[in-house]
Amino acid sequence: MIPQDIANTIVDPRAYADGTRIDDAFRWLRANAPLAKAQPEGFDPFWVVTRFADIQEIEKQNDLFHNGDLATVVTPIEVDKRVREMTGGSPHLVRSLVQMDNPDHMNYRRLTQAWFLPQNIRGLEARIREIARGFVDRMAAMGDRCDFARDVAFLYPLHVIMEVLGVPEIDEPRMLKLTQELFGSADPELNRGGAVTDVDTGLANLQATVMDFMTYFNAMTEDRRANPRNDLASVIANGQIEGKPLGHLEAMSYYIIAATAGHDTTSNTTSGAMWALAQNPDQFAKVKADLSLIPGLVEESIRWETPVKHFMRSATADAEVAGQKIARGDWIMLSYPSGNRDESVFTDPFSFDIQRTPNKHVAFGYGAHVCLGQHLGRMEMRVLWEELLPRLESVELDGTPRRMEASFVCGPKSVPIRYRMT
Repeated sequence: MIPQDIANTIVDPRAYADGTRIDDAFRWLRANAPLAKAQPEGFDPFWVVTRFADIQEIEKQNDLFHNGDLATVVTPIEVDKRVREMTGGSPHLVRSLVQMDNPDHMNYRRLTQAWFLPQNIRGLEARIREIARGFVDRMAAMGDRCDFARDVAFLYPLHVIMEVLGVPEIDEPRMLKLTQELFGSADPELNRGGAVTDVDTGLANLQATVMDFMTYFNAMTEDRRANPRNDLASVIANGQIEGKPLGHLEAMSYYIIAATAGHDTTSNTTSGAMWALAQNPDQFAKVKADLSLIPGLVEESIRWETPVKHFMRSATADAEVAGQKIARGDWIMLSYPSGNRDESVFTDPFSFDIQRTPNKHVAFGYGAHVCLGQHLGRMEMRVLWEELLPRLESVELDGTPRRMEASFVCGPKSVPIRYRMT
């Protein structure tokens, strides 16, 4: 068993906000208990997988390690109990691709997969560049200071995915607020109540956020069925699985994952990249002098920030991973930040190195469940840096950056910078 203090740390949203605490916990686990069982206070026991190779080994065996049988995010016993009461037995408030196993996962993924293939998103690049240029102009107009997270990184990917989805620009602030309420439910600055919550209040807030999303996208579904357009919402609204329309929960969940993960992960990575460049002037100077290094900057920032901190799996049969026997029904945490700091894979993993080669991180997952929007996210980040770096003469921190309090999807919530632009 993992020592109790470390077990408690890896589920503590404040440890992820701190950064150092969570890094230290996973570093200890990689060295001393790379695949071991934890039982944090108030949680059922689960295996914690901290090494790169072991994460990949589990991710590529989708029939043996399921996403949907138990909660897909590490969840306290009491919360899991209440969710099942709300849903009639399911551990999931929503049922998106990440809560599905085959054949549903393959069928639902296929519905929108073509939209996110590299050859198709290339057609979006000119418009994405126009959007990026607008945000660079906005940053220049702000003078020599801004909060890069709030003023640029949160808003740019949001605008891109909302255009793809078909959400009007006037509704983007609403989508951002709901996204922050969903992923920041443990953060008193971001959650729906704006305060520290107990189980009952926290769940009520979360349920209300999900219902707000569903109300909005239900109306959009009705509109797109009557008036289909060339947008992702029309694909979801009019899509069919095995000859039948999507179920209501599945359709609403599809919208929600597109409208949240479709921008929040890119926002977190972009914020983290600027934070890292401001702290590493040598890296900023390198990429400023040679823009061909931008793809390396993008990959390193994805590894560095790893915005999705974990997913849970459960074993469908007795199994063995890295010599450790795992029993049927066991719950398993895949720790992506730990995999991306694995010393056996990455040289000097706690250094931000835009020329890191190779850089085969697991931030997007691996195997059949690899992130559907990874190519779009990479393009958005590349285009933003291509537009910003030629005009950004210097950058430094202008205060202390802060991270979200969350253990699932999270990243910086404030990155104050001082800069000079042409």
